[in-house]
Amino acid sequence: ISPPSPASTFWQPIRSFALSQLTSLVRRATLRESDLAPKYEKVHNFKVHTFRGPHWCEYCANFMWGLIAQGVKCADCGLNVHKQCSKVVPNDCQPDLRHVKKVYSCDLTTLVKAHNIKRPMVVDMCIQEIEARGLQSEGLYRISGFSELVEDVKMAFDRDGEKADISCTAYEDINIITGALKLYFRELPIPLITYDAYPRFMEAAKVTDPEKRLEAVHEALKLLPPAHCETLRYLMAHLKRVTQCEKDNLMSSENLGIVFGPTLMRAPDLDAMTALNDIRYQRLVVESLITNDDMLF
Repeated sequence: ISPPSPASTFWQPIRSFALSQLTSLVRRATLRESDLAPKYEKVHNFKVHTFRGPHWCEYCANFMWGLIAQGVKCADCGLNVHKQCSKVVPNDCQPDLRHVKKVYSCDLTTLVKAHNIKRPMVVDMCIQEIEARGLQSEGLYRISGFSELVEDVKMAFDRDGEKADISCTAYEDINIITGALKLYFRELPIPLITYDAYPRFMEAAKVTDPEKRLEAVHEALKLLPPAHCETLRYLMAHLKRVTQCEKDNLMSSENLGIVFGPTLMRAPDLDAMTALNDIRYQRLVVESLITNDDMLF
């Protein structure tokens, strides 16, 4: 066997080093990508649509017959299919920013998928701003900011998204930022604690044994869509930090439960009396989520 040439002996360690560096870079890039953009599943938002000119179904590839209302179009990603086909299309909607025009009043999963982010930018940016300069503020989240300026923040997010300026120079009063965050949750078309999960959370709140209640809340959390659960986890960790400054801000988990209960959860089609009775259980749910956030999420 002939001995290896000096050239190949020289290049071998350099080649190995280059390969290991490349592998490391690819792994880091993959990790960063998975950190930033989790794969949330989303159903299509189909609406009856009249197409101009000939159109073919993007699911079965057959012609869409008729002059009006020939099929349905997804309002979030633009997918065109037959009405019948829409019932079997997979839940793989990839919202397009051309169709998702605003931040407030937009379905939460639609927003995060359209912007390729983990949580709504309103939630992340407001919480970061509050934690940077407002945790000691007395009555945090209880005291309302000037409503016109809260609307101003909403318009800034709808217009500029993550480029919205909510700094101290733009809005000195921290209650305007807390007001904008609460308004975001109130205006969600599907609440953060969804209509489907609501009855299970109410049942959990009515359990008297603390350990069993915690178990029931944990089971109820499994019913939330992943984007909702991740946003709720982030919010509860923040509210826990708010309670750690209770000496200054006077906001206990019970006080925050009173504020956030009706903001994060609301029942579909309940009569006024039942809705009124539910308020105390909504408070208990939020209080339990704040107090036990490290065990529940």
